[in-house]
Amino acid sequence: RFTTKLFLRVAMSSTKKPFSRLPTTVVPSNYALQLRPNLEKFTFAGKETISIEVKEDVQEIKLNCLDIEIASASFSSSSGQDSLPAKWSYSKEDELVTLSFAESIRPGPGSLSIDFEGELNDKMKGFYRSKYKSPQGDDRYGAVTQFEPTDARRAFPCWDEPAVKATFDVTIVAPKNRVALSNMNVVEEKDFEGDGTLKAIRFARTPVMSTYLLAFVVGEYDFVEDKSSNGVLVRVYTPVGKTEQGKFALEVALKSLTYYEDYFGIAYPLSKMDLIAISDFAAGAMENWGLVTYRETCVLIDPQNSSSFAKQRVAIVVAHELAHQWFGNLVTMEWWTHLWLNEGFASFMEYLVVDKYFPEYHIWDQFVAQDMSGALGLDALKSSHAIEVPVGHPSEIDEIFDAISYSKGASVIRMLHHWIGDKAFRNGLKHYLEKFSYKNAFTEDLWSSLEWASEKPVERVMRTWTEKMGFPVLTVSQKQEGNSRVLEFTQSRFCAEGPSTDGSFQWLVPVSLSCASNPDAVCKEFLIEGKTKTVTVDGVSAADWIKVNPGQYGFYRVNYSPDMLSSLLPAIKSKQLPARDRLGLASDLFALARAGVSKSVEYLRLVDSFDSEDDYNVLCDIGNSLSTFRVLLSNVDLDSKLNAFVIKVYEKLGGKLGWDAKEGEGHVDALLRSLVIGKLGYYGHAGTVDEAKKRVSDHSKGTKTLAADLRVPAYITALAHGDEAMFDTLLGVFRKADLQEEKVRVARCLGNVRDASLLAKTLQFAISDEVRSQDTVFVITSCCGTKIGRELTWKFLQDNFPLLHNRYEGGFLLSRLIKETCQHFATEEKAQEIEAFFKANPAPAERNVLQACENVRLNAAWL
Repeated sequence: RFTTKLFLRVAMSSTKKPFSRLPTTVVPSNYALQLRPNLEKFTFAGKETISIEVKEDVQEIKLNCLDIEIASASFSSSSGQDSLPAKWSYSKEDELVTLSFAESIRPGPGSLSIDFEGELNDKMKGFYRSKYKSPQGDDRYGAVTQFEPTDARRAFPCWDEPAVKATFDVTIVAPKNRVALSNMNVVEEKDFEGDGTLKAIRFARTPVMSTYLLAFVVGEYDFVEDKSSNGVLVRVYTPVGKTEQGKFALEVALKSLTYYEDYFGIAYPLSKMDLIAISDFAAGAMENWGLVTYRETCVLIDPQNSSSFAKQRVAIVVAHELAHQWFGNLVTMEWWTHLWLNEGFASFMEYLVVDKYFPEYHIWDQFVAQDMSGALGLDALKSSHAIEVPVGHPSEIDEIFDAISYSKGASVIRMLHHWIGDKAFRNGLKHYLEKFSYKNAFTEDLWSSLEWASEKPVERVMRTWTEKMGFPVLTVSQKQEGNSRVLEFTQSRFCAEGPSTDGSFQWLVPVSLSCASNPDAVCKEFLIEGKTKTVTVDGVSAADWIKVNPGQYGFYRVNYSPDMLSSLLPAIKSKQLPARDRLGLASDLFALARAGVSKSVEYLRLVDSFDSEDDYNVLCDIGNSLSTFRVLLSNVDLDSKLNAFVIKVYEKLGGKLGWDAKEGEGHVDALLRSLVIGKLGYYGHAGTVDEAKKRVSDHSKGTKTLAADLRVPAYITALAHGDEAMFDTLLGVFRKADLQEEKVRVARCLGNVRDASLLAKTLQFAISDEVRSQDTVFVITSCCGTKIGRELTWKFLQDNFPLLHNRYEGGFLLSRLIKETCQHFATEEKAQEIEAFFKANPAPAERNVLQACENVRLNAAWL
């Protein structure tokens, strides 16, 4: 491991595009909007009348507008001033249209009338087309929207900023044989004048809200419905003939609405709540007020063919989006700098709901193993960013929809919730939501409400967590004084590249401790406010261990003195330590080893202490760490040396679990079996490989259906140790599948093949018409698990970059593709090659390129 500091090269320009927000001299109060999509020509015609308030004399009005062709525009004053026709000019770079008038418009109310046309694009943003299959197997198209963060401007000229709220009166003109939906309930449906094949559907006026929350859908759907305890009509719209697959999401939605209304003390304000499965959808879901849109895999559950993980995922995503109906929709962040107010809170609240109604999921343990662990990993990089990050131009915004805004945001909120207690937390949220309903808020507004409710210095503490990037590592040592334990704490910034000497990074850290005498209880709580702190814990014998951060509520790493760590090892073996604490110890030690603070061999010795471990989340965390080792070692062709060690970790438990579910097992047992079989199979356990191939063969022939929970590990194992015939077998399974979850499952496994020609075949398959654009990225990056796969994928990305850049027009899918393709290399030469390529081929993913290159250099230093 290295001893000198890594130098992070910033080869690309960090110059931001010039940006200023829209003038406030004119503000809208209502949009009367009509849109008529043409599902054959992939265009739409629109007209809008915007009620505005002119604050001072103006001769031009600026609105956001992108890829829209205006046909006419005029201003009418409420005071009787003659209608003024407008001339217009576009700025594509600034995503603006400027309406210019021959004379000044005087202050007061008035209206803008604009007729326009646009394209139903294929970029999965704005007002776009979505391809789906009819029950007869024909290709058809619907029209759907995705406006967050800044794409309402692709559907109609508007003030497309979250702080510029207005009401909306929406009318959709659509074919009579299609379903048309928007945020609100239908108030009128009639024939469209001049075309007997069309209908005009007028929806009720929305509440005051931001443009990014508006939504419309036109397509063919069935639905299941029920009413919440408060009388809200809840529907889940599914593909035609698949209403059975919407029932679980409906159950979760009803429970979520009830939970949030009680928790926040504020009723859901709309009369209906629609959830709809969209065939082509870039994100997982979008919280449009009253009409939440989802990928099919995030809302549909087939009782026979969906896995336990898929069901859990639907519960989480549905609960997340419904939390937004309050956090984001009712109260909206003032600007994208405060995005985390939306996403961090929804990412925290989703777990409260799922834990309440599905306790068998052990969902908070999974939060620590997945969300919190991912956030800690990203935030240890020097190219990370603060939770609150200044953003301007729209091209910058997509990059902050990442694990910092979501998972770190949720983690620090969970830490805060634990510190001030649930009662104060709820009272503070209620105060905040009531005070800012139908308005916009800043982060400090939330801190103020929580401080009022808890009488603790919330703002002073939390600003240290949201306004700077990174997090601390607490280095702790101990000495025994009679029947007391004296602990010495020192905080410093945890850096993936090694110990930090930058003393300017300090946090106000809420810390709790547990002791051997009562492992499930907190024995002491305190706040570290400076670089060091001495703490005395009474009533602790010399033989007792002390664990820092029980329950893993604090967003920090712990570096124990050798004697403290040694005292905890027997509690791991005996499972006296709760699962979440065992997980935390393993996670911290791996991170410290990777950062060069401790030796990698010490982590592998710790793993030996888990020889009787049977907790899913603990083993999941260990498995992720060992996979990181494997990918690293594959760069120097030593990954096979790890196989026997990993098999030893999982083999005993694999024999106990077997392949088939047993009576009385629960949700987490199914996840555990899938994990263990997957690890044993991938790393080459002979019996597991043979059984996986046999079961996949039987499944593909229809002689014996493979249980949904076993499909991913069986597919991965069969592909990793299979030949072209096995690859073709699973390609056949993909092509026969009707359930999108199964198609995605197979497609994301294909990259586990180890033959160069089959990897090349997978990469070409990823950009073929057989794979939806939303899934292409994940099929490509599935090929990066081996040395040869990484090289082929990196070349493929370079060769096809114009196609992929155009397909996603920037956006977070392109950012994810770049980072996942590049970050697992391990030489300085490769880091420079990556930087040179993206300097020559700029993409709105600068932060992701920096993070990928930093990881490459960290890998090189580790080796």
